[in-house]
Amino acid sequence: MFGRILGARGRRVVAAESQQVVLEPNLDLLPVQTCWPGDGGRFLTLGQVFTYDPVTARRNVGIYRIHVYDQATTGMHWQIQKGGGFHYHQAEQLGQDLELAVALGTEPALLLASVAALPEGMDEVAFAAFLRGGPIGMTKGKRISIQVPAQAEFVLEGVVPQKERRKEGPFGDHFGHYSHSAPFPVFHIKAMTHRRNPVYPATVVGIPPMEDKFLGDATQQILGPLARVLHSEIRDVWAYYEGGFHNLLVVSVNSRYKKEAMKTALGLLGSGQLSLTKCMILVSAGVDVRNWSAVLGEIRDQFDPYYDFVLLPKVPMDTLDFTSYNAELGSRMILDATRKERALSAPKPKSAGRARVSEIRALDRRILDAHVADNCILTVKVSEKGRAVVEKLVKRKDLQHLKIIAAVSDDVDIRDRENSIWGVFTRFDCERDVVFTEQILQGIAPIYKGVMGIDSTWKKGYPEPLRMPEEVVKKVDSRWNEYWS
Repeated sequence: MFGRILGARGRRVVAAESQQVVLEPNLDLLPVQTCWPGDGGRFLTLGQVFTYDPVTARRNVGIYRIHVYDQATTGMHWQIQKGGGFHYHQAEQLGQDLELAVALGTEPALLLASVAALPEGMDEVAFAAFLRGGPIGMTKGKRISIQVPAQAEFVLEGVVPQKERRKEGPFGDHFGHYSHSAPFPVFHIKAMTHRRNPVYPATVVGIPPMEDKFLGDATQQILGPLARVLHSEIRDVWAYYEGGFHNLLVVSVNSRYKKEAMKTALGLLGSGQLSLTKCMILVSAGVDVRNWSAVLGEIRDQFDPYYDFVLLPKVPMDTLDFTSYNAELGSRMILDATRKERALSAPKPKSAGRARVSEIRALDRRILDAHVADNCILTVKVSEKGRAVVEKLVKRKDLQHLKIIAAVSDDVDIRDRENSIWGVFTRFDCERDVVFTEQILQGIAPIYKGVMGIDSTWKKGYPEPLRMPEEVVKKVDSRWNEYWS
């Protein structure tokens, strides 16, 4: 989303690309949007934040939402595991304020590098130069001491003081729900610079698929092969935008010994942005990790929870994940669906003993609809008490041929692949909301058998899912053809 803005009033012309015009801070001059009706205000949504480590001087560039408070002050939403947040933490430890710049509108290579999950300490500007086959022009800021992009449409220069926090949010985020408001650092703008006749960039996120799908998929196409640098046995990785990327990751592994794939998973879950993955599914080399039906087929044929399910409770989680009710803490799970030379612990029931979808709807009055995908996962839409429905279904003998039974709320279209994955994988906490046909303790080791059930219904205390007012939807629909003329 781009818009050309600004007249001639209030300009002071200087020589240099992105700094042709220098203004006193006034964010009211920019068309900063309120994306969703429940947002806490206006947000810059495509600002590239440039920070430098106060000790090593290493640079980081990341895109974080920026809540506009007034003409010269914003929030700075540094989520867990973000480079800019690490620099600010280091500055606070040293008793220093942190200078930074927010660039709005840079060349595509730098934009892609800014959203890429690069290893900590790798310079996004250098990576962008590699992508474009030439250097990225940088220049010293006008009122700060750090370097800023020379070709940016806009640059906001300023400082984030140590020990200052202010309520930021709520904001309709890419998990498809509002993220709760919370205290975050505050950005004080000292100057605004821009090119003549600048173009203002923005994006909108929400229930997948949205604009971040294309940025996210592009960067993982580029960076996916880097996973093999960390683990040579990896053949491919794919994070599903339908689950907000962090919630669902599939990894194909060339296993050379028993449980090497599980070793790989544990290693990835300690690596950079991958450490925020909630559900990791392992498949064998040769399986298309981008093909959800192929992945479900491997789970159906290879996954046995007795051997292949690992729960990691009480670990760091994405700041945007709300399902544990405990900010930045939660649980993760690994499903090993790689091919093994062993029989499953429980034999598959004969076809005659399997319940049909039409029969499943009649099993419980709370089931509104049911859908089976690839003879692996049964998704039921329920009116209430998803946990009770799931616990009931996983114990039924005529459903033991399935591997997963998930309950979702009535706002999820269980027959649409995108919406169904979103509904299942963004609304459960592994530790609290996953059950099995049988689960016992053997010593201190948990033992799981049978069908895995997931209560993925919306629960009291969760933020509301994003819904645009009907009058806005009708207005956009009526004018849709005009937007592309």
